[in-house]
Amino acid sequence: MESRPPFPPFDAQTAAQKVRLAEDGWNMRDPKKAALAYTEDTRWRNRSEFVNGRAEVEAFLTRKWVREIDYRLIKELWAFTGDRIAVRFGLRMA
Repeated sequence: MESRPPFPPFDAQTAAQKVRLAEDGWNMRDPKKAALAYTEDTRWRNRSEFVNGRAEVEAFLTRKWVREIDYRLIKELWAFTGDRIAVRFGLRMA
């Protein structure tokens, strides 16, 4: 797994920094690099699709970014405690 600072436990400044780095990584639209932000055993949901593991994240992002080319993802820090960060997502259309 690729590890990049800032590391937990987070404070307001480092949590916001981590969110911004994640936003920038997502908006580069490189599925292989973006997938490295997730653990090997990551599990998440995007609408009705469930994604399990880094390989599925990369495949999902590859499909997604072929279809969705005219937006920029915006991540906003919603809450944090210790080693967890919650974000709110928004889109800005090109």
